[in-house]
Amino acid sequence: MQTTSYRDERLPRYTSYPTAPHFQAHVDGSSYASWLKALAAGTTTSLYLHVPFCRSMCWYCGCHTTVALRNGPIIDYLAALRGEIALVAEHLAAPVDVRHVHFGGGTPTILEPADFVALVRHLRLHFAVHPDAEIAVEIDPRRLAPAMTAALAAAGVNRASLGVQSFDPDVQKAINRIQSVEQTAAVVAGLRGAGIGSVSFDLIYGLPKQTVQSCVDTVEQCLTMRPDRFSIFGYAHVPEFKKHQRRIATENLPDGAARHEQAGAMARRLVAAGYISIGLDHFARPEDPMVRALSQGRLHRNFQGYTTDPCEALIGLGASAIGRLPQGYVQNEVVIGRYAERIADSKLPIARGYRLTPEDRLRAELIERVMCDLAVDIDAVCARHPVDAGALASSRCALEQLAREGVVNFDGRRVQLPEDARLFVRKVASTFDAYLDHAPRQYSRAV
Repeated sequence: MQTTSYRDERLPRYTSYPTAPHFQAHVDGSSYASWLKALAAGTTTSLYLHVPFCRSMCWYCGCHTTVALRNGPIIDYLAALRGEIALVAEHLAAPVDVRHVHFGGGTPTILEPADFVALVRHLRLHFAVHPDAEIAVEIDPRRLAPAMTAALAAAGVNRASLGVQSFDPDVQKAINRIQSVEQTAAVVAGLRGAGIGSVSFDLIYGLPKQTVQSCVDTVEQCLTMRPDRFSIFGYAHVPEFKKHQRRIATENLPDGAARHEQAGAMARRLVAAGYISIGLDHFARPEDPMVRALSQGRLHRNFQGYTTDPCEALIGLGASAIGRLPQGYVQNEVVIGRYAERIADSKLPIARGYRLTPEDRLRAELIERVMCDLAVDIDAVCARHPVDAGALASSRCALEQLAREGVVNFDGRRVQLPEDARLFVRKVASTFDAYLDHAPRQYSRAV
């Protein structure tokens, strides 16, 4: 298989299509207001709430977050977030059916326990959150006190995602994140003891001073805690966009071949332990709902990665949050002060967005199915969209080239990735991307 040249290629993670660099300022608050009003009663909806604060900065971080050493800015932000929740709800013509809620960051558990419970109560007051809704929260295990664990349970949280990254002490020093196995295990035990039964771990390969052995050792240590899911991401080194990443010495980063070996070794160990490989970078226990969704062709991909969530609308709340409605995407103001000012003026805080075209919808479905299933029937997808099939002529040519290189099996209609090409699924998905050449430096390496 001729794939060496693709390892260092910069490609999107395809958690949306078109991707965020292509959002445009002319999609604004008035656009969003009309899109919200058009949502029909009972539309299956997910909510994403962004908490853009951490107590310290991890140098590998690519998220929109800032360091808050005191609670004042967090309290002010919470007031704005509550205001946005009420404002968005006012723009809905009819109640929607909320089935998933996700708290991301930053560190959502930086909130005081009582404030988190009150925030969820405020959310339920303004949105019809289904009694069986999945409520998920991202957690920094280094700073989760028992009182916060109890608050999460009281608020109805039933899925927790823990940042682990690596247990190698040398790697932890290089990324400014010191976190012990014992500390992490205690948090897992506390969550399960509180009734939060579903736990997932986030790991990263390609970090400074990381080796294949340290990657596998981290997986082994995680396995003793028996998480339900793993997400294993490749570190995206983009110091031109994330200035704190400049603290990471480039010479300490593994090259493309080493990254590929690390990812493969971690995947093989998880599969050997009984986890099912899902798409590019997720793994789940056989009884997990994500595995059922995969086997039934119901797996989806959104801004949090792979998901079982089939929502018709995703409402993003908080600074930098992205939403997706049937008409397209919207993103809130990234700068916290500007976001808060817009809310104070009773204005939807949209900074930019994207209105989908029929061809965008076609390409988005093709990309999602490749990313989720590692396969897609192009003609079957085209039959569901009012787009001239000739629009995909260049995509078919690119797939034919990848087929000659052994990256895919392609008969002119059906695309199928061999198992040993799984890590190159973003390259295959990119053949359907009509906008890729316009912002390549904003993306991470393909492997």
